[in-house]
Amino acid sequence: MIPVRHNAVEVDFDGARARLRVHGMDVFDDHDLANSLTQGLGIPTPPIAGVFPVHAKVSFDVEWDGALAMAEIENTAQLFKGTFLSTGATIAWSAEQHGFQFQSDDPADPKANLISVLGREKNGVFFS
Repeated sequence: MIPVRHNAVEVDFDGARARLRVHGMDVFDDHDLANSLTQGLGIPTPPIAGVFPVHAKVSFDVEWDGALAMAEIENTAQLFKGTFLSTGATIAWSAEQHGFQFQSDDPADPKANLISVLGREKNGVFFS
């Protein structure tokens, strides 16, 4: 888990809106999932060559906006309950490392969103 500044997150659950903004976060670019899981060693089958992770910086701005549907869930046996809102969402994303940079479409296309959910839940000792 990578922590973000407290002011990077804004939530107005009752207004069905939230936003996560991060700029210039230091990360490792692992090239692909196989190298991420093996710390750059690759895998033999299917053959995926090892690629050592490199330092990179990422920035992103995710916005959830507008309730499309709502679900109330409660499972007393597992001490869990919550309210979940299906929403629209967009993300603007960029990454850079030595010799390479990427930026998502600008402006972000809300039609590219398959599903996004905001939730408010209570569980465990906070269930009651």
